Amino acid sequence: MSDTAPGGPTSEPANDVSRPTCAIVSFRLGLTDGVSIVARAWAESLTTIGFDVVTVAGDGPVDITVEGLSIGAPSPPDRDQLEAALAGVDLVVVENLCTIPLNLPAAAMVAEVLAGRPAIMHHHDPPWQRERFAHITELPPDDPAWRHVTINRLTEAEMEERGLQAVTIYNGFDVHEPAGDRAGTRAMLDVSADELLVAHPVRAIARKNIPAAVALCEELGATYWLLGAAEEGYDEELARILDAATCRVVRQSMPHCSDIYAAPDAIAFPSLWEGFGNPPIEAAIHRTPAVVGHYAVAEELRTLGFRWFDPDDAAGLQRWLDNPDTELLDHNQQLAEQHFSFEHMTDQLHELITAAGWLT
Repeated sequence: MSDTAPGGPTSEPANDVSRPTCAIVSFRLGLTDGVSIVARAWAESLTTIGFDVVTVAGDGPVDITVEGLSIGAPSPPDRDQLEAALAGVDLVVVENLCTIPLNLPAAAMVAEVLAGRPAIMHHHDPPWQRERFAHITELPPDDPAWRHVTINRLTEAEMEERGLQAVTIYNGFDVHEPAGDRAGTRAMLDVSADELLVAHPVRAIARKNIPAAVALCEELGATYWLLGAAEEGYDEELARILDAATCRVVRQSMPHCSDIYAAPDAIAFPSLWEGFGNPPIEAAIHRTPAVVGHYAVAEELRTLGFRWFDPDDAAGLQRWLDNPDTELLDHNQQLAEQHFSFEHMTDQLHELITAAGWLT
């Protein structure tokens, strides 16, 4: 959700004609959705590794817009336009477009154009992990020239069951990002210094479990701060939930930055399903307690040792807030630095690309 990728150099190396080029392709890029955030981090990693990076998508502030790649586009992308966008590119990273069936004609066209070419299929949400897409079996596509990368080990194992060999590279974060502006952000939100504030940094869709986050705030007597807009037809349901809420509700979006974690007293993330879920890791980095649901990947991350509050344990969070234990914050921060640094992600990506012979 930020305008700059986490970690790594703040400026690109000088243009060098000997540098290979990598194109990152997706439905949309440069926006505030989770795939855009991860793609931005990968772009920074690829630049650090030695690539010049261009972005190609149907929506968003990208280098090359190809109509027909966007979610729910009325017509497939023009093959000539897509091939022109990828002409002369040494490596293509496909961010979730050939994974989740939000535009099957686009996925098929991208797979055809990339047949036999060096490509990384970066998988966030395969169809079998969503009930409404479980009947779709044509994704993800495969090709001997490609490498498959998942964002969690659960998906890696599920892909192996389906005959697809993948490796897991966890999302990487700037674990040294400066602290945010608590007072200034609260003032912007019209939240007083002594007002208990819980932030829910998500898009408003059903699987984010908005009712549980609101219920948590009601039990705590906290103000509920929802950052994202309603998507996927959730507008009416969201309005009903928020109209019925007995806690104060603040709806205010902002660019992704450390302020989102500095302003609140806790982060709510009671999701029913996530391909990964960045906010709990970001909360750990920024030393903010988090309430995290028991979706499958959260359980995978809990095995690393993270200590998060349960959505139904408002009393436990209240006790912690009344008497904060910095040991919990230290513990979570150290785990985030150990497993989810930008540098660690970059090293894993570099190893993958080098082993494939795509970087000389």
